[in-house]
Amino acid sequence: HVQLVESGGDSVQAGESLTLTCAASGHTYSNNCLGWFRQVPGQRREGVAAIYTGGGSTYYDTSLKGRFTISQDNAKNIVYLQMNNLKPEDTAMYYCAATKFPFSDYGQCPLGIGPFGYWGQGTQVTVS
Repeated sequence: HVQLVESGGDSVQAGESLTLTCAASGHTYSNNCLGWFRQVPGQRREGVAAIYTGGGSTYYDTSLKGRFTISQDNAKNIVYLQMNNLKPEDTAMYYCAATKFPFSDYGQCPLGIGPFGYWGQGTQVTVS
């Protein structure tokens, strides 16, 4: 079982940067996929980026790669989402999530919400 707590959401101006933090706990952290998702009210939750905590492989939504970077601090069980050159369309609630099963079950980290069974409470990012 994995517990996830996000932080770092804020209101910023377009063009600025922001780093979100996801603190994870639970014995499955070291062999799992952790992902960042975002959701605007009335719209579907979409995958932003994911990372394999055991090896560090990263996966991105192609439209965001280059502006967003996912990384981790294994010693602290923390996953980060660095967001640069933010745009108003990046405004959303951002969620951290962990897959239900180990990385070996998938071969690569998914960006669809189906495989993710553990979710944080979300942190709001507003860009104006």
